[in-house]
Amino acid sequence: MTPPVTGAASIAVAPLAVSLGDPSGIAPEVIAEAWARRGDSALAPFFLVGGASVLRAAAASRGIDLPVSPISSPDEARVVFETALPVLGDEDCAPSPGEPTLDGARLALHSLTRAVELTVSGEASAIVTGPIAKSKLAQAGFAQPGQTEFLADACGLPHADAVMMLAGPSLRTVPLTVHEPLSAVPGLVTRELIERKARIVALALARDFGLSAPRIAITGLNPHAGEDGRMGREELEVIAPAIAALRSEGLAVTGPHAADALFAAHERSGYDVALCMYHDQALIPIKTLDFDQGVNVTLGLPIVRTSPDHGTAFAIAGKGKASAGAMIAAIRMASQCAAARAA
Repeated sequence: MTPPVTGAASIAVAPLAVSLGDPSGIAPEVIAEAWARRGDSALAPFFLVGGASVLRAAAASRGIDLPVSPISSPDEARVVFETALPVLGDEDCAPSPGEPTLDGARLALHSLTRAVELTVSGEASAIVTGPIAKSKLAQAGFAQPGQTEFLADACGLPHADAVMMLAGPSLRTVPLTVHEPLSAVPGLVTRELIERKARIVALALARDFGLSAPRIAITGLNPHAGEDGRMGREELEVIAPAIAALRSEGLAVTGPHAADALFAAHERSGYDVALCMYHDQALIPIKTLDFDQGVNVTLGLPIVRTSPDHGTAFAIAGKGKASAGAMIAAIRMASQCAAARAA
């Protein structure tokens, strides 16, 4: 797959803001390891919002000697980043790996809120969000379905304009519908939604990933892409007309493709992103191919937001088992996209 932005990370931009995620999950330890591997991974300067003691405890659980440096503004992160992990703000809670608490959820919400504010204001060049536990966060006052919708609200955009893309070294996918029951999906797949999301994806891949004419493969909804109506008519009546409309606008769109073959190695070279009809159709292939390097990118926002494509993983928190690969990839991708916008 084409690298996100060739050479973009060399352009000077503000430091990245990283939100803690749930402090009882694996986010603190993989953030700590990302900083420890900053040189080998060629990471741009970033800072964490809150949770200094949680971070130290998480680092110790992995045998990492982690110096932490309090900062009072994002600009200071550049100065201390090479010798310590910068932490903005003194909000904290007692470490409790694997055991989520309400105090931890409050810290996670504060960290997310402040990191978003700093990114929207331009004091941070992008935000990388740690994974959260939505049920606990709701008890702390989090009203949105997820962090993507939280970002959309913070930017004053409709939720539908914040488009989730999963990106890894082998594949990029976008789910047309996200956290919806499978029984509801056929009614949600409309020409308008396909066209709207495809346009957002095309614009974002050009702006943030350096693809001037991104190739978008659109899947069918039904087995074998409906087989000319024998296995469902959504492809004929909804998806194909949307593709025709997008192609008439000059977008490089193909489909409807049978999803059971689209992700084979010899097929992936023919497109830059797959726009899929529902959650598992998009996430199963990316997690199979790129689980430890998958990044969740929010397209369509006026700011850059990435996140590792994994959850809180409470069952392995504090046990030194979690891979930091996806967090490192998320930080690197955020800096590349931010530099592309600044170019």
